[in-house]
Amino acid sequence: MDAAVILKKGKGRTVKSGGMWIYDNEIAQIQGDAEDGEIVIVRDFDGYPMGKGFINRKSKITVRMLTRRAAAVIDNAFLKERVQKAWEYRKKTVDTGSCRIIFGEADFLPGIVVDKFSDVLVVESLALGIDRFKLEIINAVREVLAEDNIVIRGVYERSDAKVRLLEGMERVKGFIGGEFDTLVPIEENGVRYIVDVRDGQKTGFFLDQKYNRLAIQRLCKDASVLDCFTHTGSFALNAGYAGAADVLGVDASEPAIRQAEENARLNSLEQTVHFLCRDVFALLPELEREHKKFDVVILDPPAFTKSRNSVKNAVRGYREINLRAMKLVKDGGFLATCSCSHFMNEELFAKTIREAAAGARRRLRQVEFRTQSPDHPILWAADESYYLKFYIFQIM
Repeated sequence: MDAAVILKKGKGRTVKSGGMWIYDNEIAQIQGDAEDGEIVIVRDFDGYPMGKGFINRKSKITVRMLTRRAAAVIDNAFLKERVQKAWEYRKKTVDTGSCRIIFGEADFLPGIVVDKFSDVLVVESLALGIDRFKLEIINAVREVLAEDNIVIRGVYERSDAKVRLLEGMERVKGFIGGEFDTLVPIEENGVRYIVDVRDGQKTGFFLDQKYNRLAIQRLCKDASVLDCFTHTGSFALNAGYAGAADVLGVDASEPAIRQAEENARLNSLEQTVHFLCRDVFALLPELEREHKKFDVVILDPPAFTKSRNSVKNAVRGYREINLRAMKLVKDGGFLATCSCSHFMNEELFAKTIREAAAGARRRLRQVEFRTQSPDHPILWAADESYYLKFYIFQIM
């Protein structure tokens, strides 16, 4: 008999509304033998079958759901069908030259991410149960892409995030299969980049901002642009590609700045787009004291909070950089600002920006509100899949 997880009466509301996670405090009992990482049936308190997922008692997220069909067989055919549907969705919604093919829970393969950079795959496995299916999922991706005559020349694993420790797993990175040059050339929105899939942040490049980068292009022709937290220069290069008069990209990481400069040369933009290795929080007040003004300022900071416990500190950080940035925008110029933290929800982020505007004595005219690229789909009821908030304002 299959092992079963029985929910407490009145619990499992997230799962019942379409979510993918069951927490340890929602479970009444575990029936039968199941090792951590194995598939279990999930039943409501009255025995009603709610589907199957994999269990890990070491994690507060004790069960991650794979299917709502309790009779489903989790095999290669099941996994390939999930991958096929994920790929068909991407073909209809995004440029697939480089894109996220699998986005964990939002593609009903919880705990795994697969990014495609041209002809290279980068995989990030964050949960014990899905880790056992990792190679099967990669093979399924290869097969599905091959059906569209896309040949993958290599796979690199970036399962080195700290969250794996919470699952009782080691952090790992390295080649899956044959070795290859891990500096991978890609093109996005007409801009070329070298993506470092081995040592770059996350999986090497932030694909989730693809169409947000495109959105700022129309604001930047003949403009002076300041791109804060530029990483490897993606927003700065989009500004330069769009015909900006001059662009300054700033980041505290020397390796990132070196890569950004190389990307500028790759696009023949080194005369227009320049980079500075500085701490943004220290630089913005200096620019204000020097009475510097820009037509467009872009804020793309890292997540200031990765837990509910640090949200208050994150609010202070977001308020500070937005206030400083607004003071650097010319009257009638534009501010693009975002948060990539799931815990900094849309309402709190908007409130923080409003407070920053009051402190800077600026009026905001919203141009648009955007989220993550469609290859990072937002699954309603799975709040963890919605994390990127992106505003463009005119500063008055």
